[in-house]
Amino acid sequence: MKKNFNLFKPSKKFGQNFLIDKIVISNIVDNLNPKSGEVLLEIGPGFGSLTFPILKRIDKLYAVEIDKNLSEKLKNFFSPEKLTIFSENIIKFNFLKFYKKKAKRIRIFGNLPYNISVFLMIKLLKFSYLIEDMHFMFQKEVADRIQANPSEKSYGKLSIIIQYFFKVTLLLDISKESFSPIPKVNSSFIRLQPHVCSPYHVKDITMLSYVTNVAFSQRRKIVKHSLSKLFSEKKLCDLGINPLLRAENISISEYCRLTEYLVKKNFLIPK
Repeated sequence: MKKNFNLFKPSKKFGQNFLIDKIVISNIVDNLNPKSGEVLLEIGPGFGSLTFPILKRIDKLYAVEIDKNLSEKLKNFFSPEKLTIFSENIIKFNFLKFYKKKAKRIRIFGNLPYNISVFLMIKLLKFSYLIEDMHFMFQKEVADRIQANPSEKSYGKLSIIIQYFFKVTLLLDISKESFSPIPKVNSSFIRLQPHVCSPYHVKDITMLSYVTNVAFSQRRKIVKHSLSKLFSEKKLCDLGINPLLRAENISISEYCRLTEYLVKKNFLIPK
């Protein structure tokens, strides 16, 4: 890949940092474990550090690449029957239309730029039912937030909302020296699998999002105060929530319990 890398110029506009460490690449492909017959969609193949080794294992791969220069160059290496590249912004990509054409759940993977990673993850929550699994490289800070547990420093609204839909597994921590150009921070590679039997349930995910947003907007306050406009201290106790805890100490199941109370109460989210 070093030979091929000379053909490509990283773009600051798209926040491109290309993975070049062969050992890391091999570990990622092994963890992904692609098989022919599966529908695999790569986000941001770049100069193909994962594309090339994966296509040695399977017959067909789909990819979304916003940089038209990169997508055109990658097309020179493979026939359309082997690699289909959509030259567009992944934020605007129609996952539902793609899924309906394939009639099979999608495996999604890629190295996500920091500037779109959180926004894209929130978008993908809407399509969790059509996803087999996802394997993403994030900046370590974002990965820490996604996989954090209650009472950990990184635990917050993002942890709760993503873990509500997906089981999160850390697979690899990756040094910034594994990329070119070298970014300022390290990265992590994680797996996200939709829950087969979800441990969580709310009737209104928008309400869960609202409750967690209110709680974490004042995360240093105890919930007796941060959630005071939604719950009295007595109601928190009735719902099994210690009013002296902070937002970061409340579990996902407990946030679901708070959410369900508001749903049953027909509480209207302020506009």
